[in-house]
Amino acid sequence: MIGKYFMQFRTSWLAGPLLGLVVSLKSVFALDLTRAGEIKECAVGEISTWTDGADKAVPYASLNFLYNPTGAPPWFSENLVAELIQRASNKWSECGISAQSSIGDQPHYLMNNEVFISWNDIKSQGNIGASDLSQRRLYLSPSVFKNLREMRPSYDASYTLQMTLSHEMGHFYGLVAHSRRCVDVLSYYKNNSGELCNIRDRAEFARVIEYRSALPTACDIERCRRINR
Repeated sequence: MIGKYFMQFRTSWLAGPLLGLVVSLKSVFALDLTRAGEIKECAVGEISTWTDGADKAVPYASLNFLYNPTGAPPWFSENLVAELIQRASNKWSECGISAQSSIGDQPHYLMNNEVFISWNDIKSQGNIGASDLSQRRLYLSPSVFKNLREMRPSYDASYTLQMTLSHEMGHFYGLVAHSRRCVDVLSYYKNNSGELCNIRDRAEFARVIEYRSALPTACDIERCRRINR
């Protein structure tokens, strides 16, 4: 069975695709104290997941992320995307599994610990990002980012790309289930039954268009540590 786990955005974005990106990058980074605390801290009992998968330990001591820039939107330079991949890799490595990243146009099929990152609208199936765990492939959607640029030409979508990469890469660290903690990079905000994610102060959720962190939070890292001991 091919395991595919897709990035989801706030329900307000789903109601009107990418409508929520009326906020500037500056305001996205203007973190309130509650959200900043949730990103840096993982209190007892805060780790919680949706029932959409079972976490599984990674069978490798390290991971190799190979990025193919073919088909990338022209404003996402090769070096920029490589930097964002490395940044996410460095943060995820805090859970005990080291990672390397490189650029290339062909995967190394004999490397079982390699994850091939590429741009592909068909494979991402209309989502901004998708992971195929069995084939060790991470797909990004160029058309979604192009639509985003057309709607908000002044918005720096590198934050969104960083968040997408961090989220999808987390699945390859064994975090198959999505987090119920709103701020976690592995989270989604609402399930099909209308249940909402967990947050320390619900009022804070309405003040930030994208509450999810762009990089793994303390709870993301702790959860990764627990399953990979």
